[in-house]
Amino acid sequence: MINKIGFDSEKYIREQTEYILDRVKNTNGRLYIECGGKLLHDKHASRVLPGFDENNKMKVFKALKEHLDIIICIYAGDIEQRKMRGDYGISYDADVVKTIRDFAEYGLVCNKVVITRFENQASAIQFKRKLELNGIKVYTHQSTPGYPADIDMVVSDEGYGKNEYIPVEAPVVVVTAPGPGSGKLATCLNQMYHEAKRGEKPSYAKLETFPIWNLPLNHPVNIAYEAATVDIGDVNLIDHFHHDAYGVITVNYSRDLEAYPLLKRILEKITGECVYKSPTDMGVNRCGFGITDDEVCRYAANQEIIRRVFNTKCDYLMGTASKEVYLRALKILEKAGLNETDRPVVIPARDALKKAIEEHKGKDDGTVCAASLELRDGRIVTAHNSNLLHAGAALILNAIKTVLNIDKEVDLIHNNVIESITMVKRDVLMGKGVSLNVDEILIALAISSIYNSVSAKACKALLELKNTEVHFTHIPSPGDIDGMRKLGINYTSDPQYPGRIIF
Repeated sequence: MINKIGFDSEKYIREQTEYILDRVKNTNGRLYIECGGKLLHDKHASRVLPGFDENNKMKVFKALKEHLDIIICIYAGDIEQRKMRGDYGISYDADVVKTIRDFAEYGLVCNKVVITRFENQASAIQFKRKLELNGIKVYTHQSTPGYPADIDMVVSDEGYGKNEYIPVEAPVVVVTAPGPGSGKLATCLNQMYHEAKRGEKPSYAKLETFPIWNLPLNHPVNIAYEAATVDIGDVNLIDHFHHDAYGVITVNYSRDLEAYPLLKRILEKITGECVYKSPTDMGVNRCGFGITDDEVCRYAANQEIIRRVFNTKCDYLMGTASKEVYLRALKILEKAGLNETDRPVVIPARDALKKAIEEHKGKDDGTVCAASLELRDGRIVTAHNSNLLHAGAALILNAIKTVLNIDKEVDLIHNNVIESITMVKRDVLMGKGVSLNVDEILIALAISSIYNSVSAKACKALLELKNTEVHFTHIPSPGDIDGMRKLGINYTSDPQYPGRIIF
């Protein structure tokens, strides 16, 4: 089902834009929208909702351009600790700079950044100076004393009032961040407190894609959200506040449901009332109305669940995920009624490994690795490693040959190119592992394309591998991961190091 579409992005953008504007019309003051999830390149959404443009949110904001102001939040501790975004492989502070540029590419001016829970951290001060030298206005907010229990302190001049107000003019203010825990909600409430003191009537809303409130609780798309947030333990639940108020069943996640009573009290304290009777009421998510083929989305979401579980297994092996998170992932897989072999590329990769071991006279010392790739038309391609190539690198070449119907014996990369790169890695860089990874094979293929027309066709055909699926029998190297990411390939691996001795 790689090529099948189950979501209408144009309908979603249209409905989402109109819904936000309607919300503004029904309020008497400025609307602050806490924007959760990824603002750009939302690959999770595009994977579980085939047809979802990964930049949909930005396109919605572009449609709201004349009504929009933007604030980016970043937690000072994340700057200090160099917290990384796993999808991009860049730090949170670098992502703030990237986001400002991304907004500019869509014709949106974003020149306001707030560093939250600021305690004069050296890295945060340096980052602030860097932004200011580039024309960005940077504000600092301290932790709110008394939060969350002491509402009277929180909603006072010694609480939210102690942090400076960020000047905004537009009727809609989007508050976004590079990741969770960055202080988006606190920033919204801080702004609302200052405006309410001036006699204005600001309001709050939340824009998050998942879970989708009008899909069933155990719909694969919603379960995939649990798999994506397995590290923080989000659980989808029926919004009992909404059901009690309206008699309608909707879905929300545990953190929002737990936070709602407190948030409701804070909003009442700030504005004198809370017009929302449930967390679902606070949302402005129209994503569910963009689904055009439920079966396609169910299949895609199930595949994402399996991918996430494989990732968690590997994280557990590498020590970056706890046993609790690992067991939680297994329960999610069980709840979805899935097995890891329901991913079409898993068994072919493992079979390719068995065959490669047999070719090595049955010697399984952990040094033999294999991989498989599912092309857009459903065909499966396999490969294993050699003295010259990683399994992933060999797989990419085999896949391109299959796409172009090129004989397996044809060399897409001249031996002299491989030998030259190998020589540099071995004799100049003193590397122990000299076989080429995916990233290196892409460079080698580009060099070969200068001299070989077939290699040139192969380079262009690399575009055909975007959104295909790969499974490794081992944890891929950083160079393999970088190459796969650049090609837009969704990959998983068995929780196994390529070699028995790892330390």
